[in-house]
Amino acid sequence: MKTWVLNEFLYFPEDKSEYLPAAIELAIILVLCVAVFFTVKKMAKKQELKTKMLEEEILQNRQQDVKQNQSN
Repeated sequence: MKTWVLNEFLYFPEDKSEYLPAAIELAIILVLCVAVFFTVKKMAKKQELKTKMLEEEILQNRQQDVKQNQSN
């Protein structure tokens, strides 16, 4: 009984053209995954630059506040 159940999952068609749709789908999904990866990477780089600019602005404001407090 167990071998019969496992044999259903191990289907290897005689006509190898049945592999073609699966290969095409795999290629499409792979291309989409790569595109999403690079899009996310690009967006993360933009956010990193925005964060760095904001951090520099906050540090400059903090230094100005410290100078003002010292002069008072």
